[in-house]
Amino acid sequence: MAHQPLAAAHAGEPIRNTTLDLAHMSVREVNRLLHAASQGDFLIKNPRGLHAVVAGLDGELNVRIDGHVGYYCAGMNKRASVTINGNAGTGVAENIMSGRVHVKGDVSQSAGATGCGGLLIIDGNASARCGISMRGLDIVVKGSVGHMSAFMAQAGNLVVLGDAGDALGDSIYEARLYLRGKVKSLGSDCVMKNMREEHKTSLRKLLDAAGLGGTVDVSEFRRYGSARSLYNFHISNLGSY
Repeated sequence: MAHQPLAAAHAGEPIRNTTLDLAHMSVREVNRLLHAASQGDFLIKNPRGLHAVVAGLDGELNVRIDGHVGYYCAGMNKRASVTINGNAGTGVAENIMSGRVHVKGDVSQSAGATGCGGLLIIDGNASARCGISMRGLDIVVKGSVGHMSAFMAQAGNLVVLGDAGDALGDSIYEARLYLRGKVKSLGSDCVMKNMREEHKTSLRKLLDAAGLGGTVDVSEFRRYGSARSLYNFHISNLGSY
């Protein structure tokens, strides 16, 4: 099944409606095929919680994964659109550069870690450290997030329709956090900020991109960000670093 699509990919032709079955192919074989393709539509069956599925994609690909995946699914994604019809383990969309990753279930810790661009949509809940050290990625979580989400987040947006655990935005830089539910506690240097019209407009675009349309009112959200008191070292702030 893999040989014919791979030949087409080398020829630069689009690959349409190709089914790849991880019950009969290895993750390495599937990833190698997808890395060779510049465009195309793919369905991946029987992921069975395997790790690093569709990692390192770089092409105009539409990939649907039917089932649960393990660690680092869609890591280092660039340009591709990946939909996971299930749950995802640690580090889904880790270091994503561009494109779109949509998880229809829940995700484990460190979702979107160090992401530089693109959009990560999580229909369920996210565990600890969602968006840790993100650097331009936009994340929309329709459920809640765990402790230390957006830790050291440098740029981008984290939108949470549910609640947030302890230490939200700890040591945050210039990322923007939008929360509709309750926050258990804020991390060091993270404070609530004014929700200006420009932020409402930005949030509306993110909600629309996540398929929420007019079903969610932006006025229900609060904005959080950096107080900028830890940007420069000062001895009186030693306990906060």
